Amino acid sequence: MEEDDDDPVVQEVDIFLSKALTERLYLFQYPVRPATMPYDEVEVIGVRMKPKQQKVELELGINTRSVNYSHSKGEQIALNVDGASRGSESAYFASGIMDKQLLVSSSVGNASLQYAAAVFRDDELHLTPVQGVIQLKPNFNYFDKADSKMKESTADDGESSQEEDEAKPVMVKFARAESEAARAKRMQSYEYLQQQKTKEAWLDLNYHTINAELSEMEREQLCSRKTEVEASELHLNQRQYLALLTPELAKDASVKPALPNNVLSMTQLKTMPMGDQIKALLLNAKVIRFTQLIQLLPRDTDPMSILRSLQQVAVLVQGCWVVKSEILYPKDTFSSHSGVSAEILCRARNFVMWKFTQNRSVTRREITSVIKVSQ
Repeated sequence: MEEDDDDPVVQEVDIFLSKALTERLYLFQYPVRPATMPYDEVEVIGVRMKPKQQKVELELGINTRSVNYSHSKGEQIALNVDGASRGSESAYFASGIMDKQLLVSSSVGNASLQYAAAVFRDDELHLTPVQGVIQLKPNFNYFDKADSKMKESTADDGESSQEEDEAKPVMVKFARAESEAARAKRMQSYEYLQQQKTKEAWLDLNYHTINAELSEMEREQLCSRKTEVEASELHLNQRQYLALLTPELAKDASVKPALPNNVLSMTQLKTMPMGDQIKALLLNAKVIRFTQLIQLLPRDTDPMSILRSLQQVAVLVQGCWVVKSEILYPKDTFSSHSGVSAEILCRARNFVMWKFTQNRSVTRREITSVIKVSQ
């Protein structure tokens, strides 16, 4: 049999999982930066990072010689931020003009579980898992610095006008011994977690361009055979491989839509046996006609089997099926409204249903003369 020339040629490729850069490989995203304007040619002034929190800050230089740059606006911003220290080494803008911008990272959650760096070389595919995904956006916290300086200067002027000779009492408080439960609760609080994040020190990093010699050496580790584990022996088919790369999110069974106590979910009802379905419907409806009950149950259900199950949980009153009192008020329980025991409630309710079998209507006076139940 001759092979069809149009059939695709399937080529087997060995896949290797590299671990050389697993703990140091991050994916940087710039969601507010156009793809046509990358930061490759932008000068990087400084980089710092908090590894545990995966927080990154990049200081990028601004081309002040560009025809699109406004020198007057740049000088005004530097003056507002640095004030009298504008142009000095301690100023935020040491050049006396806004010549840099700050990019600050934001959390992306567990998105890193879906990413890996891939290198195809010599008919081999090398994969390295990404430690984290970091999104960087411009930050303008230097404007907050200008506002804080203005507030400090205003506060200093107010304090200088007041007399400082007045003595003030000082209250001293002693902390109580903290229990284990209180300590565990405190360590789970939002304030404590924020304090721990603040305590982590920033690490200053060195930036190397994409064509630097050190960058080339690091990229070679993506294909290093010394720390790789061959993954081709897994022999997964296409569907299994895609499921492994992008697993479905597990549904949390504990998260259910909040429904009132007197509302029965039809989706939940369909998962019950026939007898439990009829009991649940009667408990919610209290009174129901047989034709209405059939419409709520599966279409292929035998009417005789419905009737047999119905007689176990309900009684027929004036052409309607009414849930039995012992089903509505279980034994050894009490009413949440009046505190009356279930035994008394059952006797009173059965008397009312018996009266309806005798007459089409029942008066309240006739009921209260026999039943001694508090309203």
